[in-house]
Amino acid sequence: MDENLIKRLESAVARIEMLSSAGVRSACAAEVVEDAMAMDPSIIAFDDLISQYVNTLTSAGEKIGGQVLNISKIIEEAFFAQKELLIKIKRSQKPDMAGLVEFLKPLNDLIKKATALTEGRRPDFFHHLKTGADSLTALAWIAYAGKDCGMSLPIAHVEESWQMAEFYCNKVLVEYRNKDSNHVEWAKALKELYVPGLRDYVKSHYPLGPVWSATGKTAASAPPKAPARGPGAPPPPPLPPASLSSSETPLPSSAHPKEGMAAVFQEINSGKSVTSGLKKVTNDMKTKNRADRTGVVSVAKKGDGGAPSLLKAGPPKFELQMGRKWVVENQIGQKNLLIKDCDSKQSVYIFGCKDSVVQIQGKVNNITIDKCTKMGLVFMDVVAACEIVNCSAVEVQCQGSAPTISVDNTAGCQLYLSKDSLEASITTAKSSEINVLVPGSGPDSDWVCFYT
Repeated sequence: MDENLIKRLESAVARIEMLSSAGVRSACAAEVVEDAMAMDPSIIAFDDLISQYVNTLTSAGEKIGGQVLNISKIIEEAFFAQKELLIKIKRSQKPDMAGLVEFLKPLNDLIKKATALTEGRRPDFFHHLKTGADSLTALAWIAYAGKDCGMSLPIAHVEESWQMAEFYCNKVLVEYRNKDSNHVEWAKALKELYVPGLRDYVKSHYPLGPVWSATGKTAASAPPKAPARGPGAPPPPPLPPASLSSSETPLPSSAHPKEGMAAVFQEINSGKSVTSGLKKVTNDMKTKNRADRTGVVSVAKKGDGGAPSLLKAGPPKFELQMGRKWVVENQIGQKNLLIKDCDSKQSVYIFGCKDSVVQIQGKVNNITIDKCTKMGLVFMDVVAACEIVNCSAVEVQCQGSAPTISVDNTAGCQLYLSKDSLEASITTAKSSEINVLVPGSGPDSDWVCFYT
C-alpha cells in the first residue's frame, strides 16, 4: 500500500478519535449540569409537592374513573410540565415576550386540553371538569415578569385562580356530601393541591417570580416558518441587485404617489376643483321622479335566498332516562310541561328551551337549567341545588325548600323564594340583573324584592 495513503488514514483515524472523545465529554458535562439542576432545593421541593398532593389527587380520581380520572391525569401532566420549565429556567436567560410565549407552550397546551373537556354540550361530572380546568390557571404564576406585566404577584395569583375554581369545587362538595365520599375526597385533594400546596411552595421559593439564569443560553422565540415547497421544486429566484451606478436621484417621500384615503385627502388639500369630475343629476334621475321606484319595501318570500338561521335546535325531548334523569330539551312555546312522578334520587336537566314553563311536583335531587331563554320553572323541593347556567330572562320559583341556588353566566333572573327556602345559599358568578323576591310579612302582602 502507498506510504502516503497510510499516513492519511492514520491522520483521519486520529481526528475521529479526538472528536469522539470530545463528544463524550460534552455529553457527560450536560448530564452533570442536568443532575445539578434536578438537585436544586426548589426542584426537590416541587417533587415533594407532586408526590404529596398530585399523587393523592390521581389516586382519588382512579376511584371515580371516567372523565374525573381524565382531568386528574391532565393536572398531573401539567405539574410535571411545570417542573421541566422550572429546570429550564435555571439554565436559560430571560426571553422576550414572543420567546416567553413559545417557552410556556407545553403548559398552555395542557390548559387548553383541560378546557376542551368542558366545552360543547354539558358533559357528565361537569363541575369536576370545570374545577380542574379553572384551577390550572394557577400554574401561570411562572409567567410573572415584574410589576408591569399585568399579573398579580405569584402568591396572589395562585390564590385568586383557586378562588375562581372553588366556585365549582363547592358544588361538587354539596352534591356528593351525603352520596359518595370518593367525590368529596377528590374535591378536597384538589383544593389542598393549590391551597396550601402550590401556594406555600411559591411563597417559599418564588415569591417574586421565577429567577432566570444570567449566564445560561438564551431561550429564543420560535423562528418564522418558511413557505413549504414541493419536493424537487427550485428555490425562489434571488432579488435583482440594486444598481450601484445609477445616476437617478431618489425622489423625496412627498413626491411618491399616495394610495387609498391618503390620495383622497391629498387631492382635497391640493386646492383643485374636486367636484370637476362629478356628473350632474338631472330631474329624470331623481328618485321621486322615477316610475320604477316606490316607497314600499317588499318582503322576500320564504326560500327566496333569505339568511339561514344561525342555530338549529335539536329535536324536542321530554323523557326520563335510565330512571334517574329527567331531560327536557329544545321545548319552544310549551307552557304546560309537568313532571310529577319523581323522587329524591332523580335529577332534572333543562336545556335549550325558549318561552316555556316547566313545573316539578315533588322532591328531586338536583335541577339544572342550561342555555334557556325566557324560561319559567316552578318546583317544590330540591335536595342538593338548583342551578341556572348560560341563560337569559328566566324566572324560577321555589315553593318548598332548596339548600343552594346558583346562577352562573346569566343575564336576567328572577328568583321567587317561599318561607321554607329563606335560608337558601344563593351564589352568583358572571351574571347580571339578578332579583330575589321573598314573601311579605302578611298573607296578602306583596313580594319584597332584593337586588344582587
